[in-house]
Amino acid sequence: MNSKIVCAIRCRKALNGCLFRAFLLTAGIIAMAAGCVERQIQYVPVYQNQQTGYSAPSTNSQSQASTATNVVEAPLTPPPPKVEVVPIVPGPEYVWIPGYWAWNGGWVWIGGRWVIRPHIGAIWVAPHWARHPRGYVWVGGHWR
Repeated sequence: MNSKIVCAIRCRKALNGCLFRAFLLTAGIIAMAAGCVERQIQYVPVYQNQQTGYSAPSTNSQSQASTATNVVEAPLTPPPPKVEVVPIVPGPEYVWIPGYWAWNGGWVWIGGRWVIRPHIGAIWVAPHWARHPRGYVWVGGHWR
């Protein structure tokens, strides 16, 4: 066989192998870029006496009375809210609850999260820090 033909055959086989590898690499990159949607549950710490308003109402009147007397005060002005990247909604029944600043002897950001409405048409009233003679007082969020 002619050495040029043998060389051409070897080059063609090598090229086919490279093209196949390039195809696999491209397909893998596309698959990774497309990603998989996954529900992720994250633990968000709530500091002592910090009322988030996220929890379901208690049926125990004694615990309701005790939480009504818990007052969170902060001597400093809270920082402006952080800009949050809102992840993909896990389902149509979810609503985004934005993050907020918590006071724990210093300001700590508690990130937002997706939650399921307690009933159809429920609207989230966001928590906030209200001006008070001794600084700021936490007013927890709630559903209405």
